[in-house]
Amino acid sequence: LAPGQRSANAGVARVSEGSSCKMPPKKEDKKGGKSKQIQAQKAASGKWSGGKAKKKKWSKGKTKDKVSNLVLFDKATYDRLISEVPKFKLITPSIISERLKINVSLARRSIKELMAKGLIRLVCGHSEQSIYTRATNA
Repeated sequence: LAPGQRSANAGVARVSEGSSCKMPPKKEDKKGGKSKQIQAQKAASGKWSGGKAKKKKWSKGKTKDKVSNLVLFDKATYDRLISEVPKFKLITPSIISERLKINVSLARRSIKELMAKGLIRLVCGHSEQSIYTRATNA
């Protein structure tokens, strides 16, 4: 070795082959050694036999209930439209459709009729969604 270099075994203590440096036999633990016994029993019974696992089945997802809204007014629904809708603070075709269980196209037609009678007034009109409110005298 050149000066300043260390050998590969420099920090390792050497033990002669004839020395009596044996470890005592391992003692069995009386209180916590059940897990190895349980594992041995399961392996013997075949629960961990290493067979092919079942393939995961994918769920179909959440399904929404199909609503059956009316496409034409019956007498009771039309009466509710005339009496209840002009009292709503916010009136849109989707709100009328949801509360009266009618089709949205029917709700749009009914809004035009309520506008013609002067029971509701337009707040904001847009091609996608129109917003109405109850007619006030002010």
